[in-house]
Amino acid sequence: MRLSRRTLLKLLAAVPGLPALKLAGIAGETADGLRWKHGLSLFGDLKYGPDFRHFDYVKPDAPKGGRVRLFAIGSFDSLNPFSFKGEAAGAVGSIYDRLIKPALDEPGSEYGLIAEAVAWPDDYAFVACRLRQEARFHDGQPITPEDIIFSMQGLKQAHPFYAFYYRDIEKVEQTGEREVRFAFAVKGNRELPQITGQMPVLPKHWWTANSAHGKPRDITKPLLEAPLGSAAYRIADFKPGEHITLKRVEDYWAKDLPVNVGHDNFDEIHVVYFRDETVAFEAFKADEYDWRDENNSKRWATGYDFPAVKDGRVILEKFHLKNSQGMQAFVLNLRRAKFADARVRQAFNLAFDFEWANRNLFHGQYKRTNSFFSNSELAATGLPQGRELELLQQIRDKVPQEVFTQEYRNPVNDTPQQQRANLRKAFQLLQQAGWKRQGKWLVNDKGEPFRVEFLLVSPAFERIVLPYARTLNRLGIQTSVRTIDSAQYERRVKSFDFDIIVGSWGQSLSPGNEQRNYWGSAAADRPGSRNWAGIKDAAVDWLIERIIYAKSRDELVAATRALDRVLLWNHYVVPMWHITYQRTARWDRFGKPARIPEHSVGFPDIWWFDREKAARLDKK
Repeated sequence: MRLSRRTLLKLLAAVPGLPALKLAGIAGETADGLRWKHGLSLFGDLKYGPDFRHFDYVKPDAPKGGRVRLFAIGSFDSLNPFSFKGEAAGAVGSIYDRLIKPALDEPGSEYGLIAEAVAWPDDYAFVACRLRQEARFHDGQPITPEDIIFSMQGLKQAHPFYAFYYRDIEKVEQTGEREVRFAFAVKGNRELPQITGQMPVLPKHWWTANSAHGKPRDITKPLLEAPLGSAAYRIADFKPGEHITLKRVEDYWAKDLPVNVGHDNFDEIHVVYFRDETVAFEAFKADEYDWRDENNSKRWATGYDFPAVKDGRVILEKFHLKNSQGMQAFVLNLRRAKFADARVRQAFNLAFDFEWANRNLFHGQYKRTNSFFSNSELAATGLPQGRELELLQQIRDKVPQEVFTQEYRNPVNDTPQQQRANLRKAFQLLQQAGWKRQGKWLVNDKGEPFRVEFLLVSPAFERIVLPYARTLNRLGIQTSVRTIDSAQYERRVKSFDFDIIVGSWGQSLSPGNEQRNYWGSAAADRPGSRNWAGIKDAAVDWLIERIIYAKSRDELVAATRALDRVLLWNHYVVPMWHITYQRTARWDRFGKPARIPEHSVGFPDIWWFDREKAARLDKK
């Protein structure tokens, strides 16, 4: 007689004295015969086996201690990052553990954190998670299946983003003492198990209790009470709009797990808020915080000439990472009738003089972005071929014909002749779209002038937008620029109350369900979505689904390139620029691993406070 694995497991479990380690190696199936796994990968095998001790890129014996000071621009009035209402402090999200955790050197892979094991069928109809027995919230209460169920239900209720992002998770149920199962409304979506596992886990007993003031807590509303978490840090102190301090939890339940070894080395993480980028930079020069990711090319080229840089107290370093740079662009709001015609949108691109800006404002540091997946194999190049062409042929009547006949290129304004030619073409396109000159300005058939407003949150962009606005004025478009505070800006963007904004979409090397939120028709009218442009396009929707349900890496790459090509030729945005490295500045108080992972600098997660460096710096 041949015994099944389940029967064999039960028999072995009854044998007295059988070593627990051997049992763990065999106890690899769910109740319905699926094999438990220590991690998930979108395509291919996991890099790290079930017995790995730590990620390759960390220093496993990194010293613990010290303080790191970071900065943020804007303000906050809430400590609830899950509510649609209010402006939450960004650091709050780091107090919550997830079911799984990514490896920074392995795109598309995650390993068990709160979940010690996960399992799913070949058709991706559900994912099961087995929780670690030792998993705890900061108050010592165990993390249970009830908390997982509450988290999914609460997040969907609290914010339209979560309701949309988790819409294909139709049921969550407890299936064992420490097991929970997420049933999906669709099959074949390879990314859903990972999306599910990335959910922040919230304590049901805390959110359903009264606050210190005796009022019931509500996950849908702003909160100015330090919430209960489960991760390596807890909120120690905060002052709305000024600062927030996180303190490392000494008895953190997961500090010795392989996914956490070498991480979370600082005793404190202090984030100070500034209203203005210029003031923030002056504060960095005065040693009021420790680290900057510099995104201003002029400042990088000319601003770091102060004494601390010259004598080595401040380190400037570029990190070349193997990441898609995504798309940063001027986003035209298609919900406004004036942007409904693709010829108008193309005219706005022709009017933008990137070459002048790069020479005069950016010190030649940037490349013009020609893809929504720039700097990666996912970017569309040349003419479509192979699988990509096969996909596009199926929607040929729904996409611009240039998709098949021309490689997308942004206009070039290197010479005065090119500038004049591009403006002439832009004016012709505007005329073809129904706009005509009336005196100095363009008007439509109703006599209404063509007016646009650039809505900004950072004064740093004014130097870029103002020359662009003058060019648009020359075309007959009445153009204004308005810079507002971060709270107003967030409200207006969430409700799509703008003409043009500066938007950016970061992209992973394995795109998936998030593309619905970026470009999908269902997200166009959903407040808070990142479909800022208001795209409603059947071909785009169809290609997004081909990405999500791709069965191989080759299929994923082909579908992504096809989507890229269709988005570009519809002229939904005016592409801006990118660089292929990360510019950083830091006060020299920190140690870093010998090998920085290929896809992230990892600061402050895998860096540490170096007491000797700090002492030398203070002595200087």
